[in-house]
Amino acid sequence: MDINSQIDNLKASVSRNLTDIESREDLSADEKAERVIHIIAAACAGVAVQPIPFADIFLLTPIQMYLAERLAAVRGIPLSESSLREIVLELAKVIGLGMLAQQAALGLYKVGLPGLAGFTTIPLVYGLTYAIGRVLDYLVQERAKGRKLSREAITDAWDAAKVEGKRKGKEYHQSGREE
Repeated sequence: MDINSQIDNLKASVSRNLTDIESREDLSADEKAERVIHIIAAACAGVAVQPIPFADIFLLTPIQMYLAERLAAVRGIPLSESSLREIVLELAKVIGLGMLAQQAALGLYKVGLPGLAGFTTIPLVYGLTYAIGRVLDYLVQERAKGRKLSREAITDAWDAAKVEGKRKGKEYHQSGREE
């Protein structure tokens, strides 16, 4: 297979599984959301390999904003850019200090173990992004129903999603080693 065919196949796969996934009729909305969350979490884990301490937050945040946009599209919920920003900010207000502490730990880890640290953070970043995706999906769905969640409801969703994300992160990292 030549390089142009490989590029065309990659473009088709990205379109089918991410940029145009909302138009697929062979998957439920939950399956689409799960697929989008996995792809974005894997992309963020790949970005985390970069060795520059404390750069992750500037690289991961725009990708996670895109995650919110894709989840809104998957759920068939038209949200403006400002509405998406509100949802992400709502989540950030609740989990912000925890996320900042984890970003600081990632940065310090990269300072202490340059080169190796990027690879060892893969399951952590995958798991955190997965958790962010799950909570964003919940927030998007609730916003569509006209509900604004309490701080406690968001915190409870975040705590449950972190546990699930940690498990998924380990599974993702282990599956990468087996291949």
